[in-house]
Amino acid sequence: MTVDEAARVPVVIVGAGPVGVTAALLLARRGVRSVVLERHEDIYPLPRAVAGDDEIHRILQAAGVGEAFAAIARPAKGLRLLDARHRVMAEFRRTEHGHHGYPQTSMFDQPELERVLRDALARHPECELRGGVEVTGVGPAGTGPVRVGYRDDGGEHELWADAVLGCDGAGSLTREAIGSAWEDLHFEERWTVIDAETTGPVRCWEGVDQVCDPKRPGTFMRVNDTRFRWEFRTQEGREPARELIAPWLPPSYDGDFEVVRETQYTFRARVADRWRSGRVFLLGDAAHLTPPFIGQGLCSGLRDAYNLAWKLARVLQQGGDEKLLDTYESERRPHARHVVRLAVAMGWAMTGGQDSAAAIRRRALAAACRIPGLTELAGRDLSPPLTAGPLVRRSVRRRLAGTHCPQPWVSVAGRRTRLDEALGDSFAVLTATEPGPSLTAVAHSLGVHAVPVTDLGDDGTLAAWLRTGHADAVLLRPDRVVMDIVPAGGRDFTSTAAWAPLLHTTRSPDPSERTARQGMLRSTTR
Repeated sequence: MTVDEAARVPVVIVGAGPVGVTAALLLARRGVRSVVLERHEDIYPLPRAVAGDDEIHRILQAAGVGEAFAAIARPAKGLRLLDARHRVMAEFRRTEHGHHGYPQTSMFDQPELERVLRDALARHPECELRGGVEVTGVGPAGTGPVRVGYRDDGGEHELWADAVLGCDGAGSLTREAIGSAWEDLHFEERWTVIDAETTGPVRCWEGVDQVCDPKRPGTFMRVNDTRFRWEFRTQEGREPARELIAPWLPPSYDGDFEVVRETQYTFRARVADRWRSGRVFLLGDAAHLTPPFIGQGLCSGLRDAYNLAWKLARVLQQGGDEKLLDTYESERRPHARHVVRLAVAMGWAMTGGQDSAAAIRRRALAAACRIPGLTELAGRDLSPPLTAGPLVRRSVRRRLAGTHCPQPWVSVAGRRTRLDEALGDSFAVLTATEPGPSLTAVAHSLGVHAVPVTDLGDDGTLAAWLRTGHADAVLLRPDRVVMDIVPAGGRDFTSTAAWAPLLHTTRSPDPSERTARQGMLRSTTR
């Protein structure tokens, strides 16, 4: 096969939605060039996703748009379950200072988020966005360069990529190209979605309401000062939007009210049975579809991007083993499947189902919501730990492994910043005390320095977290997942032999590979 080197690029990303653009930004921050192919000329102007959690805000921070996202987002107080008469059955509170350093739930307008991401993309010379194009083919997905064909007003074109990321949605051409099929998780309902603008006195609280009424289940939330969203399970016969949302407005309200969008969606629960073929990968809705009841659709897609970007950059630029890329699907697919099942469970709680056991389930839900402490437990992070694998050394003594390190504010070189900004984009070793020779050697093999948490000048969050996890040290991956720990009283990470070949950490990295932020840390932790 002859490859036109002028058409050769490291990464082609199919789809310039939030997942595709975030993936491009994360790769660009690691020096990996990409071309993003998008069928639309500009951002789709109507709202879709409206909620995200603190983990997603942290990912956007890693992509370089954390502050810009905070400027367009509004913290929300959590989730309430209401009965058919809109009486509160349960309330799951979310705080403004979550584990990842941001509000646990934020409301936003997706077109505004996409504008923030596109503006950041335009500032990166490593990224090129080609809009108004139609991708016509992807493959073959073997060990060599992958051909991506597309057409625009100028005719037919092709690119040859070292890797292709299919971020092209539920009808993904990329998924079809790798022969992936859907696993059906058995939830499918037709819902009407209404987005409206009004300055009227809408009856609401500062969170999301789920109406658990089997005759007319619904979801309601305030997105920003004047934008609101309602979702209702569709019934026979079309009902006007004003009639559907009447319970939230004063009787006979005749003030300003504009329906920005009214459409119908089929909510489905599906996970692709394979997420990778060679160097072709599926991300976002191309890999999983979830009902929106716990607000994790876009969140799961951004997690995909964060999980894959650092691994792909390691393979393309730093000699990482090809098997490192296998961990993308093995880590993300079970995680996404778990989150989709949570959404399905919430969907059944809302609708109650339509079979003979529906009334029993509703009574069981109401009783469960009265159990002391249950609502607090259910209100915690929805993202479970990653399962054990080559990059997650999970065991009874290593219960922090697979979870995320918290992100407090720290003080480095006299400057107050967030932990991830201080650590940079690479691995990190955090220790409870001064690191010994073995921990220093592991850190050096990864091109970083072992850092005592007492040198970071935080509020004690990191030290308390280590104590709670019975850990004397943790090894953090670039996505801030705990890869391994040194248990209290231990001396070393015991699993180096398992992961070192994947990362090719057999040599001391050149100092030029270290980021400026790591240099800043080094100067303060000697």
